Amino acid sequence: MSAASSPLVVKLGGSLAESKRLATILKIVGASRQSCVIVPGGGAFANAVRAAYKKHGLSQAVAHRMALLAMHQTGMMLAGMHARLVPVETLAEMRRVLSESRVPVWMPLKLTAADAHVSADWRTTSDGLAARLAERLGGATVVLVKSCRVDRSASAARLVRSGVVDPTFAEIVARAHLPWRVMGSGDEPELARLLGVLHRSGRRSPAKRAIARRK
Repeated sequence: MSAASSPLVVKLGGSLAESKRLATILKIVGASRQSCVIVPGGGAFANAVRAAYKKHGLSQAVAHRMALLAMHQTGMMLAGMHARLVPVETLAEMRRVLSESRVPVWMPLKLTAADAHVSADWRTTSDGLAARLAERLGGATVVLVKSCRVDRSASAARLVRSGVVDPTFAEIVARAHLPWRVMGSGDEPELARLLGVLHRSGRRSPAKRAIARRK
């Protein structure tokens, strides 16, 4: 695929499952008019892997594979929450689901297992894997949707230093010259715009809030 014809790669942070935002975000993704692929974060499932890694003295390589399976669990959950979302493992499956005007949810273990371009350790999370998928799709735009507030002006390197994204993400977007965006709390209207979806945030304008306070 060329960059122009590539789907948007949208990583949904696993911690979104703990917030009310997830339902709104899935509604936006499910109504997307722009082709997109969802990369799930590990969320609570990945947290369980981190706990097992520390408790049992596992190698980072073993923990990395377990964390990939944590992403599978989150991906299955997301697909179970919206009928348009379909779990996929390969690029061929991804293209087929996109051709059906549905939304692939990437299960990363098969494509990532022998990928020398990503490290099998804690330096690589679902952030870096989303960037790597965008690279494999011909330079697609990659969007990370986070549960925290994000400074839109921050560079990838700065976001790494502040712990918002992983180091692999910054390395891949620089190497592959990928268009990218990290969205945080309150950026749902922008996500909707990227996906071609009419979205109302439900927020009142400052003028309307002032009127409401006077009543």
